[in-house]
Amino acid sequence: MSTTRHLINRRRRLAALSAAPGARTVRGDRPAAGASRAAVPARARSPRATAAPGAAGSGAPPEPVASGPARRWRPAAYLTPAAVAVAVLALLTVLLGGFAAWAAGRASDLRGSLADRNTALTDNTRTSEVKGSVSQAVDAVFSYDYADTARTDKAAAKVLTGRAVRQYASMIARVKAQAAARKTVLTTTVTDAGVEMIDGDRARLLLYADQRNTGTAKGSAGDTAYAAAMFAVDAVEQDGTWKIASIDTFS
Repeated sequence: MSTTRHLINRRRRLAALSAAPGARTVRGDRPAAGASRAAVPARARSPRATAAPGAAGSGAPPEPVASGPARRWRPAAYLTPAAVAVAVLALLTVLLGGFAAWAAGRASDLRGSLADRNTALTDNTRTSEVKGSVSQAVDAVFSYDYADTARTDKAAAKVLTGRAVRQYASMIARVKAQAAARKTVLTTTVTDAGVEMIDGDRARLLLYADQRNTGTAKGSAGDTAYAAAMFAVDAVEQDGTWKIASIDTFS
């Protein structure tokens, strides 16, 4: 009987200890059957939760526990010289691409503006008019007959203006110096002409001509020389007539 009563009392003590707050299992005994999980001490359920030393009853907040070693970002691991070079090249590529796009657009705008102003590209009738008038003017002023110099002088006064007057005087002076002795007859014929630009009352042309120089003096009769000439001419329209304002010759 004493043994049975001893066992009963021992079980009652164990049950009371298990139900009490903060109770722990003594001598490795398991909790009594039917005890809830809530009765298990918090220390036994969560071994990670540990109280800081000296925190109990001191009123001081617990010190934070570091979860692991702190990691620092090291730029040197990412910004290697090769990476920097690639980034710089990528930036330059973007900048150059943007500049190329802007330059192409600007050039297109300029070409469109010049095309709108250049009547030679849009008005065939006016282009033919300028070409015919300037070609006839070149034929007239660069043809010279020693026996009828007034005709050449009259043509020059009619179709030359501005700087072309001085330029022509210098060029025709050499012809006049030889014409008196050789009795020269110089004939100039424009064989081809191209109108580079017509902008309002101004135009620029490139002309190709054949020249025949014949001496009729005694001892040089029948002596004829042929040559090709090329002229770049700036022309201006005055009072409905296209006049030569500048002459560039090419030997």
